[in-house]
Amino acid sequence: MKVGVLTGGGDCPGLNAVIRGIVRKGVQEYGYDFIGFRDGWRGPLEADTVQLDIPAVRGILPRGGTILGSSRTNPLKAEDGIRRIKENLKKYEVGALIAIGGEDTLGVAARLSDDYGIACVGVPKTIDNDLSATDYTFGFDTAVNIATEAIDRLHTTAESHMRVLVVEVMGRHAGWIAVHSGLAGGANAILIPEQRFDLDEVCAWVESRFKIRYAPIVVIAEGAMPKDGDMVLKDGSLDSFGHVRLSGIGEWLAKEIESRTGKEARTTVLGHVQRGGTPSAFDRWLATRFGLHAIDAVRDGDFGKMVALRGTDIVRVPIADATAKLKTVDPELYKEIGVFFG
Repeated sequence: MKVGVLTGGGDCPGLNAVIRGIVRKGVQEYGYDFIGFRDGWRGPLEADTVQLDIPAVRGILPRGGTILGSSRTNPLKAEDGIRRIKENLKKYEVGALIAIGGEDTLGVAARLSDDYGIACVGVPKTIDNDLSATDYTFGFDTAVNIATEAIDRLHTTAESHMRVLVVEVMGRHAGWIAVHSGLAGGANAILIPEQRFDLDEVCAWVESRFKIRYAPIVVIAEGAMPKDGDMVLKDGSLDSFGHVRLSGIGEWLAKEIESRTGKEARTTVLGHVQRGGTPSAFDRWLATRFGLHAIDAVRDGDFGKMVALRGTDIVRVPIADATAKLKTVDPELYKEIGVFFG
């Protein structure tokens, strides 16, 4: 059998570890051939391929990004997209396709498998950790570590100048990065998309810290919104999956804090720094195991499934179930960490 592999959506640390796990086990134990499709779903749409074999995956375990490239291409919106994918898979004699991605990439894989009979296996990837049916997604741990280190460093400069520092992290609809890094980094306020924030309350938390000669750190997810406001957008453009570009909530919040409290406030937007660089040990471990179990699913003919982490076990779940709804921060968890606010 020849197996196709693609990585779609935003890049994240650990993608190469998945590819390596798939190819190593698939070649060594099952005798499969592999073909990589470049730039997510654009690859099978446009027949843009690269050979995948053991020499091609040698040395890629610690590398960030993806050797296959990625994009936010949506083949369901491309002209004759389904027909083109089917023809190109037939052209390259691909009997199964492993799609590594997040909500959007796997949503396409679910449609192709359930509605069009294309043999797909999914691997969950997102730094946001917002895919249901899996306890963790690889890339998340690295992003949290990067954000936590940044918060640690910002504490000292905030204290030196006695100013407020607002740290904007990624998280469009789910605040997992903000919650984990904010708690680990000792933030004095953590603002997430799941809970609209009260600006007066945030300013009160800030002022309470200055009373004890302590410069506050506020961590805010890019999708967070005030109670009486809307999501802050970079511009009005949409990608092929209908997502707007977010950016600016941190800067907006810093200006509001400064005007309301009279305290100097600055913003640090971590942005794509959270996606880049070498993956953490946990993400290498998880991504590698996902790759090994994904190729097992192909061997078993268990298509339309996604590999997922449950406790310490890797299980298989329907891709459609995993993408049906996002995994968001539980209000009880957010309430639990609120003891550190202010």
